Amino acid sequence: MGALTTKVGREQRVVVTGGTGFLGRHLVRALDVQGWRDVVALGSDDFDLTREDEVARMVAALKPAGLIHLAAVVGGIGANRAHPGSFFYANLMMGALLMEHARRAGVRRMLSVGTICSYPKHTPVPFHEEELWNGYPEETNAPYGLAKKMLLVQSAAYRQEYGFDAVNLLPVNLYGPGDNFDPESSHVIPALIRKCLEAIESGASEIVVWGTGRATREFLYVEDAADGVARAFERLEGSEPVNLGASREISIRELVDTIARLCGFTGHITWDAGKPDGQPRRCLDTSRAKQLLGWESTMPFEDGLRRTITWYRAEREAARAGVAARR
Repeated sequence: MGALTTKVGREQRVVVTGGTGFLGRHLVRALDVQGWRDVVALGSDDFDLTREDEVARMVAALKPAGLIHLAAVVGGIGANRAHPGSFFYANLMMGALLMEHARRAGVRRMLSVGTICSYPKHTPVPFHEEELWNGYPEETNAPYGLAKKMLLVQSAAYRQEYGFDAVNLLPVNLYGPGDNFDPESSHVIPALIRKCLEAIESGASEIVVWGTGRATREFLYVEDAADGVARAFERLEGSEPVNLGASREISIRELVDTIARLCGFTGHITWDAGKPDGQPRRCLDTSRAKQLLGWESTMPFEDGLRRTITWYRAEREAARAGVAARR
């Protein structure tokens, strides 16, 4: 095995796949604040990273010294159930092709951002990184979670054989301004905010929520996540994964009640127990991130929710104003 490659200097080029997406936009700002001077943010319209010729073209054209891989095909429980094959294929191919062509091109460092969906369905709470291989993921998102999990295998294998400097993060569910509010593909927080605001606007007396409300989740404010990713890109050693989370577990029932209260929805909440809950519990142990990165989340949960609701309300009002102006 050859010696590990030199880390990336802040004046060298860093390419962020998924850099125009939710986390990506916040990460690009965080990198700028930390002094990175040549950051290229890629979106899905720039290159099709599921195709080898496109990945090779991207690496040859941009010549990155460092690569941060955020790009993913993601969605909530409904989207994962509807598209397990396409989610598996797209996420697996993007990760595998990017790391292989980064290695071939002499990219000095690659950080891959994975997913908490890679953890086994019945992982003891809080989730420790050592538990990743002790079972199969929750069935509704297993294809996505396993595709992203292969980045851990590839990182360790490439470090062993080629001395390739590949590091990995596992963030918990993110939320915040700029999130995806599309009802077909959004995650639970933006989906619930949209349901509540639309019910208020229409005068509806009820909203319907999937599941029983007994499952638990943990949520990390997107700006905290961006700070953690930026720190990890500069500081993290080795290919062992590191959790990023807020270390706060909340039931879906409590989450729904909280979002309804903050939105001002006072109607009835109906639980559709015929729909799946997903993974029974989710909450991360983040001691490794604190130890290795000097990082921990700082945004109080309700404050983050208020900021997200305020942002989305403003977006809805701007969209309505735009429609009115075009009439």
